[in-house]
Amino acid sequence: MSARKIGVTELVLRDAHQSLMATRMAMEDMVDACEDIDNAGYWSVECWGGATYDSAIRFLNEDPWERLRTFRKLMPNSRLQMLLRGQNLLGYRHYEDYVVDKFVEKSAENGMDVFRVFDALNDPRNMARAMQAVRDAGKHAQGTICYTISPVHTVDGYIQMAGQLLDMGAESIALKDMAALLQPQPAYDIVKGIKDTYGDVPVNVHCHSTTGVTLVSLMKAIEAGADVVDTAISSMSLGPGHNPTESLVEMLEGTGYETDLDMERLLRIRDHFAGVRPKYKEFESKTLVDTNIFASQIPGGMLSNMESQLKAQGAGDRIDEVMAEVPKVKADAGHPPLVTPSSQIVGTQAVFNVLMGRYKVMTGEFADLMLGYYGECLGERNPEVIELAKAQAKKDQITVRPADLMEPEWEHLTEEARKLEGFNGTEEDVLTNAMFPNVAAKFLSTRGEGPKSVGKSVAQQAAEAAKSSGPAQGITAPVSYNVKLAGREHSVTVEPA
Repeated sequence: MSARKIGVTELVLRDAHQSLMATRMAMEDMVDACEDIDNAGYWSVECWGGATYDSAIRFLNEDPWERLRTFRKLMPNSRLQMLLRGQNLLGYRHYEDYVVDKFVEKSAENGMDVFRVFDALNDPRNMARAMQAVRDAGKHAQGTICYTISPVHTVDGYIQMAGQLLDMGAESIALKDMAALLQPQPAYDIVKGIKDTYGDVPVNVHCHSTTGVTLVSLMKAIEAGADVVDTAISSMSLGPGHNPTESLVEMLEGTGYETDLDMERLLRIRDHFAGVRPKYKEFESKTLVDTNIFASQIPGGMLSNMESQLKAQGAGDRIDEVMAEVPKVKADAGHPPLVTPSSQIVGTQAVFNVLMGRYKVMTGEFADLMLGYYGECLGERNPEVIELAKAQAKKDQITVRPADLMEPEWEHLTEEARKLEGFNGTEEDVLTNAMFPNVAAKFLSTRGEGPKSVGKSVAQQAAEAAKSSGPAQGITAPVSYNVKLAGREHSVTVEPA
């Protein structure tokens, strides 16, 4: 009996560096690996969406549409994949339906193949339009279930949600575990339940590695019938990132499952990114393994965000109080999964509650979450907090799909973009400004200067370290340092300034 082939989605060009180094990797550090990635035998290559669009214009002076076109050119044999936040697209608010249609149409035109469509609240109504737009563009619509654990989330509930997504036209189902909460047994039960209930629908499983258990979860998902799993090349894996691609390949040896990935190419991809990673050392997450997430359900990025908010208020020592408050706020809001933007909304409100008293001050976003303006949560919201939200926001609760209340906005968005210095007349530029208005205005005006990498060479890092340490400021002759980065010794000579 021949082995069953397991597809692999490689994450190194998007979620891996988003999770490990705050999405700061420049395109110049990816292009040389693309030929090997294109020919390694992956089911798909995730390379766009998520926070990459925001970071490209905010920090790297890089046009995200040009990045997508470059990937398309460099990886002609690959299915390119993106992460799309349903009605939020890649921004942080809901967009009117025509804007959603336009974004998907342009993404497809510029080279995107697989659209992993999710909603932070798991509200299928917020995914329907984007998935229909993907189908209309002739591309692959992947309906996504965001995994979380709570008193109201059950295996049967997740299986039922898969059915709703399939009814809406999903060609495959993704089980997305952004906080590394997916333990092996639920992984098996959910995937098997989807397969048993809906027949041979393709199932993709995406796990982060933060809790240290999820490589086993991938194995159990495969045993239950998962078709594709997500991994990141080993030199860009683990911690708050993902399980290593090569480890998956080796794990499946002799099991009756195989990936057919080209290990020689994988090792070249590994070595490429092993050389790149040290350039972004200052952006690296310090987390290696954190099993506290099973209790707090707080993803690493959310934790660091709350810590920085507290430090800004001179209250860095109150993080434990905030950690205890997050599950209470989450319960009051109806147990939303903690993923962008719900994680930021719940986390910030927890900080406010600790610093100012419970719901004495409510953020506009949290009030909107309580009143249904982001969609419906699976759990029941706390009616007392709903009343506080109404009073603070001075508006009523809604139960309709939030986008149903929106007026057409494409013409207005086009007019706004036309006023900007550097606007090139394209619908892509209109979309960039629609999603990040203030950031886009600055980016469009400086785009002509070209990309600006924030990565630093070993020599630059050593020079900065020497400068900040004090005595080195008086250097009048070249000084040599031995620097250890990513387990390798480098000899660096620093010239006097």
